[in-house]
Amino acid sequence: MTFKPALLLVALLATALPTMAQNLAVVNGKAIPSSRVDALVKQLTSQGQQDTPDLRAKVKQELINREVLMQEAEKSGLASNPEVKNQLEIARQSLLIRALMIEYVKKNPVTDAEVKAEYDKAKAQAGDKEYHAYHILVDKEDDAKAIISKLKAGAKFEELAKQSKDTGSASKGGDLDWASPATFVPEFSNAMIALQKGQFTETPVKSQYGFHIIKLEDVRTLKFPTLEEVKPQIIDGLQQQKVQAYQQTLVKKAKVQ
Repeated sequence: MTFKPALLLVALLATALPTMAQNLAVVNGKAIPSSRVDALVKQLTSQGQQDTPDLRAKVKQELINREVLMQEAEKSGLASNPEVKNQLEIARQSLLIRALMIEYVKKNPVTDAEVKAEYDKAKAQAGDKEYHAYHILVDKEDDAKAIISKLKAGAKFEELAKQSKDTGSASKGGDLDWASPATFVPEFSNAMIALQKGQFTETPVKSQYGFHIIKLEDVRTLKFPTLEEVKPQIIDGLQQQKVQAYQQTLVKKAKVQ
């Protein structure tokens, strides 16, 4: 039995088309699977780009370009270069670890109850007031006492704050802006909330950072954000905690010699 040429061509096309449909292109005899387009488009859309025919055309060309360059790199023997091999292994580890953590988060999602508990805890710690304070931070207690003496003599707090160790606030006259007491270390917070508006601490306040002179500018009722406003941040933070705990558990179980 023999096939006519036309029938033979149809038969060949019938077997070739499914294979060709699975490939984006064939570069120097090496196929690029179409699934890579979907993977790269998914990555780009997660970063805010729109899945459009134009984007897919650019992705297709980019994958072809990469394949051409990859083939040239392999031809040059770079895949056997020790430094390149180390970098490839590091990249492989990073991808696998990321996939492991994503899978863990999927199987251990943050619950609404956990979010609510974390929100209530943060709200309780923040209190119902926020304070607008200024401060000057120095290394030595004697230096702090000297600054307090100058303030009592009428020197301007903002001018003396230029010598503060806290460079972030020194350029603003020591201004710490509005903040909850929970933002600061306990020694600082306790001294700050004990002040009346316009007062400054008449004895140096010692903390782990050095010695502070604190001035209280104003106090107001704290407007705490609603649960819905901060829910995404809370979920992100709890996910990170879960992942860190999971990692620590695995490390503790591992036999390291």
